[in-house]
Amino acid sequence: MKIFLPALLTTYLFISAASAKKMTDSSVLKMREPIQKFYVGGATDGALFSMATINRTSSPLIGTGAGPASTNTMSRLRFSYVLNFGFSFNFNFGRHIGAFTGIDMKNIGFIENMNSTIVKRRTYNVGVPVAIKIGNMARKGMYVFLGGGADVPINYREKAFTIRDQKVKFNEWFSDRTPQIMPYVFVGVVLHKGVSLKAQYYPTNYLNPNYTTGGIKPYNGYDVHLMQLSLGYGLRYSKKHNTIKTKTTELKTM
Repeated sequence: MKIFLPALLTTYLFISAASAKKMTDSSVLKMREPIQKFYVGGATDGALFSMATINRTSSPLIGTGAGPASTNTMSRLRFSYVLNFGFSFNFNFGRHIGAFTGIDMKNIGFIENMNSTIVKRRTYNVGVPVAIKIGNMARKGMYVFLGGGADVPINYREKAFTIRDQKVKFNEWFSDRTPQIMPYVFVGVVLHKGVSLKAQYYPTNYLNPNYTTGGIKPYNGYDVHLMQLSLGYGLRYSKKHNTIKTKTTELKTM
């Protein structure tokens, strides 16, 4: 018995050391989170902060001999959160690259100071974006995206006031006061858990300078370009299915 117990303890320690060495030398398999091939999510627009560059050229008075006068200003900061929503259709080609398109509605526009008068112009736009995604396509992963799209304005509204209690306003459906199609480009990032930040720019004129009412062109000489920053939350409405098969990775320890 005196010989058996030390021998048994020695054998146990030897087997434990051998097992520990085997675990140390072997590869430990670590599972990776599956990637959905396709899912439906929310749009990246939520709270919109927008400004515009306003270039306004006015014709000189007849007989003065002066050239056209031009002014370049920045609009006041505009904030909107009403009716900014939509759906995105996301396609993931692999763990680090994907694409999306969709349909959304946005409340966009600008605020102009005209001497003592403030004029607010806005449109409700229905748009279709197309973009690529680069980064971590996992459910709570972080990635960047960039692309472009086109908006169709469906309702135009204009308000002008000198004193807030005394204002003139009107709105028109499918108005000719703006272009029929507004292309745009954008770049953004989706942070952890779906919070998104996006910058968007409209390279074409927001107003239609050729629009005529009562023999007058109210937007003649205007060249307005919108810039906006949006903060959103990309909800995923699809369940976890139709995933991309991923291989396990080997994590070696010394």
